[in-house]
Amino acid sequence: MYCVQPITPEILYVGGSDRRLTLFENTYPLSRGVSYNAYLVLDEKTVLMDTVDWAIGERFFENLTHALEGRTLDYVVVNHMEPDHAATLGELLRRYPDVQVVGTAKTMAMIGQFFGMDLAGRGITVKEGETLTTGRHTFTFYMAPMVHWPEVMVTYDNTEKVLFCADAFGTFGALNGNLFADEVDFPRDWLAEARRYYANIVGKYGAQVQALLKKAAGLEIAMLCPLHGPIWRKDIGWFVDKYQTWSTYMPEEQGVMIACASIYGHTEQAAEVVANRLAQHGVRNIALYDLSHHHVSEMVSEAFRWSHLVLASATYNNGLFTPMENLLLDLKAHNFQNRTVALMENGSWAPQAGKLMREAVDGMKNMRILEPSITIKSASGEDQRPALEALADAIIADLKG
Repeated sequence: MYCVQPITPEILYVGGSDRRLTLFENTYPLSRGVSYNAYLVLDEKTVLMDTVDWAIGERFFENLTHALEGRTLDYVVVNHMEPDHAATLGELLRRYPDVQVVGTAKTMAMIGQFFGMDLAGRGITVKEGETLTTGRHTFTFYMAPMVHWPEVMVTYDNTEKVLFCADAFGTFGALNGNLFADEVDFPRDWLAEARRYYANIVGKYGAQVQALLKKAAGLEIAMLCPLHGPIWRKDIGWFVDKYQTWSTYMPEEQGVMIACASIYGHTEQAAEVVANRLAQHGVRNIALYDLSHHHVSEMVSEAFRWSHLVLASATYNNGLFTPMENLLLDLKAHNFQNRTVALMENGSWAPQAGKLMREAVDGMKNMRILEPSITIKSASGEDQRPALEALADAIIADLKG
């Protein structure tokens, strides 16, 4: 059964949502599923903007058939070749043997790699700034390599002022009927998943995102149509500002994230003393996490959010307790930078966590470590309260400064 929704009189949404998927890219947990967005432009020539994952392939082809109303498909624009958007492309080319494929040179090569297809006579390779006119609509193509694959481009509809923006401005989460961000409470219900999507999927490529934002700044954009999540037609600048912040690795909010890798709770107990001291002295934005109870993708997202981090870890097998090791490895892999960090270690006989955390943080760009760092042996007692409070006071002073 088809489910087609109009975006404008000539642009239709023909994608759908998958609420059964539990791991995006077989890595990132999904509690609310994910949408796979595809768009059909009805002009003198018909143009499909991307396809979808096979998980919703049947629905997609029902949507497309209904939306075309017996017309043929003239063009498919492939902005991004990742299988969550292009898995059904091969079947589309079989069903519509006369369709022309529009994409970058790398896209054409990847189509051959994924599907073993020869696009001779069926492919239109485009470069930066080139256009395609389909009647009333003229589309301009802008290269966006490594946002977040090397073949990526975005497509601007000069007529409707719509930017089909590939994986940029995407969000985890299935769409529940409402297609537009202004139809939901996005800051309350979607922002955390938008941040987690950005930090983990695109976060490594801040410089490349900056390059795309500079191109987009020169366009009059009435609508952002991403490949995941809601479509933006109002308050676009608000969401673009989020991308500006995230892609320059600047904190979204002033506050303190306390990340605890605690085996028996003693490290976390000491961290709570720090959190309480912060609260008693007026710090309102405090987020304390037991890393063992949160997927590392959530913790990477939270680290992107806050200005100050407290890393508190037990020593384990003469190294870092695994949840802290995973967090630091992921932060480095996602090019995390520009933060102030405080360190707390625990070790009953040979504490090593502090040294290892310091080495990991020193390996990231523009990171500043606050002193004093704290060493706990087994469990903290009242004799260590002054040192814990001194660490909190150093964080407070830095926040104020």
